[in-house]
Amino acid sequence: QVRLTEIGGGSVQSGGSLRLSCNVFGYAPNFYTLGWFRQAPGQEREGVAAIDSDGKTLYSNSVQHRFVISLDNARNTLYLQMNNLRPEDTAMYYCGSSLPPVTLRYPDYGYWGRGIQVTVSS
Repeated sequence: QVRLTEIGGGSVQSGGSLRLSCNVFGYAPNFYTLGWFRQAPGQEREGVAAIDSDGKTLYSNSVQHRFVISLDNARNTLYLQMNNLRPEDTAMYYCGSSLPPVTLRYPDYGYWGRGIQVTVSS
């Protein structure tokens, strides 16, 4: 069983940056996909960024060139560096676990953290 715990988040002004962390335990170190999703009130959960064990990354169009996903295997920690944040990035952010190949499809993910709030003010 994979266990995930998000750390970080908070409030920032538009144009600012935040880094989210996710402690991940129980995943196969050579066969995984780990991703970040977000869910705004009244909206469906949407994929933001994902990385797989081949090092392939995938980003949604809305965050491409602003967000960077990375994984520190030695620390069992998944990161999401968020730059040039916009008010529309405000949401609960979740990290999740899946299998290769890299994917941002919600049904492909079987394990989730409890989520963490990110609020961007204009």
